Amino acid sequence: MNSRLHRFSGFAALVLAGAVLATPAAADGMRRGSVKDAPKPEERRCTFSANVALATEYVFRGYSQTAEGPSIQGGFDATCGLFYAGVWASNIDWEFAGIDMEMDVYAGIKPKTGRIQWDLGVIYYTYPNGREFIAGRDNNYLELKVGASTEIWKDGTVGVTVFYSPDYQYESGATWTVEGSFSQVLPKMGRFSPTFSALVGYQTNEGDAVYQGSFGNLDDHYWYWNAGVTIGFHEKWSLDLRYWDTNLESNTGGSAYCKGAAFQCDERFMATLKFTH
Repeated sequence: MNSRLHRFSGFAALVLAGAVLATPAAADGMRRGSVKDAPKPEERRCTFSANVALATEYVFRGYSQTAEGPSIQGGFDATCGLFYAGVWASNIDWEFAGIDMEMDVYAGIKPKTGRIQWDLGVIYYTYPNGREFIAGRDNNYLELKVGASTEIWKDGTVGVTVFYSPDYQYESGATWTVEGSFSQVLPKMGRFSPTFSALVGYQTNEGDAVYQGSFGNLDDHYWYWNAGVTIGFHEKWSLDLRYWDTNLESNTGGSAYCKGAAFQCDERFMATLKFTH
């Protein structure tokens, strides 16, 4: 994990070192070099950022990916006008499959039409160095994303995002995921800038028999949700406190599935401390 994050940092440094702003030559004249006549520097068309986070656990769509253990995460993002791209990685604990790392690569555009902010993108989920949990079935998978959000009142935003995978993890078939979200920026408290946010999601797939059989009584559809507060401070730091839950505890014939050795999906509280530069 550390070596991966080190590579991200090295890549970020290389890109930033190569980014040079073009400066126009000064025009001839009596007042050459004066503040009034100095050429204006061109605006930067691309921005770059890196982030690192420490979380009590890594939860993805209601499922713990770290067997309820802590998680170290990090990523690198580039934005050029409407276009964005990035990479993100986290440790995971899939001992049953010998997988201890997830790395995601993503890209997309964020156009705006009227009051609607769009997010059209693609995400590729990869699990380096992991063995095949189901023989002949690929761990990695691709998702397409279409999101739309708008401000309904001052600092209050609602959004809907649809994800589609033509062949979900372990080649389990076409999968749809729909998420609705709400966020509200709260009044500042001294140096702290809190934001409340909540999300509800629904996922359904074709219910591949081999995929379900490998995990026992696994339903092919379920609901998940979360709610919490993100507190920003010192400009680059944030602390997220969040509650997660799903309806799977009752859908899978008892609590044993959600409270087993892997992929816990019952109610839980988590915290994430993040630094972005």
